[in-house]
Amino acid sequence: MTASASTTGTATRIRLHAPAPGWSIDADVVVVGSGVAGLTAALRCTAAGLRTVVVTKARLDDGSTRWAQGGIAAALGEGDTPQQHLDDTLVAGAGLCDESAVRALVTEGPDAVRRLIATGAHFDTSPEGDLQLTREGGHHRRRIVHAGGDASGAEVSRALVEAVRAAAVRTIENALVLDLLTDAEGRTAGVTLHVMGEGQHDGVGAVRAPAVVLATGGMGQVFSATTNPSVSTGDGVALALRAGADISDLEFVQFHPTVLFLGSGAEGQQPLVSEAVRGEGAHLVDATGTRFMLGQHELAELAPRDIVAKAITRQMQLHGTEHVYLDARHFGAEMWETRFPTILAACRSHGIDPVTEPIPIFPAAHHASGGVRTDLRGRTTVPGLYACGEVACTGVHGANRLASNSLLEGLVFAERIAEDITATAYERTDPVIPEGTTLPLLAPESRLAIQRIMTSGAGVIRSAASLAEAAAHLEAIRADADAEAPDDRKPAVPGVEAWEATNLLCVARVLVAAARRREETRGCHWREDHPDREDAGWRRHLVVRLQPDRSLAVHATDTAEFPPTLPPLLQEQ
Repeated sequence: MTASASTTGTATRIRLHAPAPGWSIDADVVVVGSGVAGLTAALRCTAAGLRTVVVTKARLDDGSTRWAQGGIAAALGEGDTPQQHLDDTLVAGAGLCDESAVRALVTEGPDAVRRLIATGAHFDTSPEGDLQLTREGGHHRRRIVHAGGDASGAEVSRALVEAVRAAAVRTIENALVLDLLTDAEGRTAGVTLHVMGEGQHDGVGAVRAPAVVLATGGMGQVFSATTNPSVSTGDGVALALRAGADISDLEFVQFHPTVLFLGSGAEGQQPLVSEAVRGEGAHLVDATGTRFMLGQHELAELAPRDIVAKAITRQMQLHGTEHVYLDARHFGAEMWETRFPTILAACRSHGIDPVTEPIPIFPAAHHASGGVRTDLRGRTTVPGLYACGEVACTGVHGANRLASNSLLEGLVFAERIAEDITATAYERTDPVIPEGTTLPLLAPESRLAIQRIMTSGAGVIRSAASLAEAAAHLEAIRADADAEAPDDRKPAVPGVEAWEATNLLCVARVLVAAARRREETRGCHWREDHPDREDAGWRRHLVVRLQPDRSLAVHATDTAEFPPTLPPLLQEQ
């Protein structure tokens, strides 16, 4: 197939306020992001002979992937099957998973992990050489492969970065991608980006390519406390939104139940205490030492994350505390030092010794189950624009991600994207910067205000009142940016901090709009004023689009099925 058909005219003509590109390079594919999804896509495209450029916001190994502790879920163990993995994923997704996407994930997953091992990733093995498998929340079997005990993401990142360098893939590090370039027909023509004073280029430039893969990771920095690194500011979702793409299910933000509590008011990236600690037998207890998950779910501490996060929050409310405890003293020093050395070091660096005392923990923002809506080939509603990894909404996660499915999703769907790009005869076209709306930039200090608004109004527990208040505060920030700057205040100037704050406001507005619309409790979306799951009215997806006037259009799908991302002509190959 060729990608020369006209689009449906979804372009918003909205872009960030930034200087015009002062330089450009050409490629067949530009991959934005250097986590498991981005680097896998880049390696596959390069192997197919495509000129591929990887653009990443920091260093190649600085994304969210290297922070992953638990591992990768796949049916690799004796007696386990893809069907069992599928069943566990569907239960966790609370009725909103796309079963065809999940089936692709679990059936293609084992071989994708084997290919990752062939690429050079070293996972923990038994003395006999078999992969060691652990168990995490929502899984009925041990199916999580891990590396370095609790340093799985770091090993995956290391292996992929080395492979990318060995393949001589062109990379641009320390670069924030700004906006999608499109041609006169609205088809993808590349991206604009700003290189932050390092690397081959400096300042704003462009990579011109007819295929763009967004693999920018998450948006956890929209909340005050998160497990996400500082670079996770929702840039990919915001770019896609401005480009006219559909954003779906962004209300479903997973709060990891066990994040190290560092004291009242701690903000920014917080240390994660992997779910694998509970998988190996740690207990959740309250201040009296009582296990409160017993009787709440058949899997107790290994219930799906939304259930555990809600139970912890209820205990905190009940006892008027800011945290509960994770008790793994019975592991002993040797197990802590060999199986969980990273977590042990993190705890001890903050004055907590899990060998001799329970670990104070609380829920913090962790993973976005929604994002840029894609089909099973990673195609978005903008021809030539793909998305994979946490930035995407493939339908795999539904209303709540099953533990350790995220790295697997990045692997499987990145390979699917590379296959689709390779099979598609994309026509190189000239980008056109149309007349349209340039977003006023937020002052960098707006970032902290947005985070506090979102934590207060759209965190673990939500209500009509809290969400309305959050929406009003976000609108006030937007209106303030729109207003002419008074004489005693300088307007925000283009720069990384201002662009990041502006992107955070974009994703915050979408999240709150969707959360206000979904008047039920499902998965990791908890409405205390609508405490029940209501399949009759709400077993469907919410899709958000940015209008040319910068308002948000929110609509629900007719059923739990997603409509096609592209017109019928472009669906055929």
